[in-house]
Amino acid sequence: MRYLTLLPLFFGLASVAIFLGCVELLLTFGLLNQFVIPFPSAVLGSFGRLFAEEQLFHRLVLTGTEALAASVLVSLFGISIGVLLHRCRVLQLATEPWIAAITAAPIVLAYPLFLVMFGRSAVTIVAMGFFAGLAPVILKTLEGLNGVRKSFINVGHSYKLTPAQLFWKIELPAAVPTIFVGVRLGLVFALINLIGVEFLINFGGLGQLVNDLAERYDLPGVFATIVFVILVSVVIFSALERMERWFRPADRS
Repeated sequence: MRYLTLLPLFFGLASVAIFLGCVELLLTFGLLNQFVIPFPSAVLGSFGRLFAEEQLFHRLVLTGTEALAASVLVSLFGISIGVLLHRCRVLQLATEPWIAAITAAPIVLAYPLFLVMFGRSAVTIVAMGFFAGLAPVILKTLEGLNGVRKSFINVGHSYKLTPAQLFWKIELPAAVPTIFVGVRLGLVFALINLIGVEFLINFGGLGQLVNDLAERYDLPGVFATIVFVILVSVVIFSALERMERWFRPADRS
């Protein structure tokens, strides 16, 4: 059974290795442009240099701190606003279309306005990540609470639960899977905007590093940094999945 659980991981790693090997061969034989796509071996070899010379770990901590701050704010405000809209039907009908429209808006293009308000600082980056990730959390929280089965609610009424008990013992646990989908989506939007703004204003961690390496035309370093961001995102999402299982009583028992 242990082998079966690890099989998808091995298959994924093998697929990535085969793909990188094919790219390496195509570059070696000149079928791909080496001035656009670096050798995968050169990209892998750049990690040591990035840690030693470009302070990759320090930049990761900086970007990670900004992402953590934005994620906490997104989760607290997004879930709270979603609960408020669920409780107030009129407010939900009045604001839900606008919140959905904000989800599709390119928030990153508003970075000059945020620079004027907050200055060229980490506050601007966190604020943009917060506003970019807020809408998905609100919508998914609202969807999860609105989708709780009426039979669950009726069971709670039969036990004469108070509205607070009904929310904490029935509604919220039933909506947790959908809420965590919104949290993951919000984190995706927040990370994209965080790193994008770091790149645009040349301030901060990993986004600034990509900008610096691109200006030096250090393609292996650029691709290595992007790969590193992807790996960090995979770790974060794995942690969120474990957290979701912990919040679900059926998975803890």
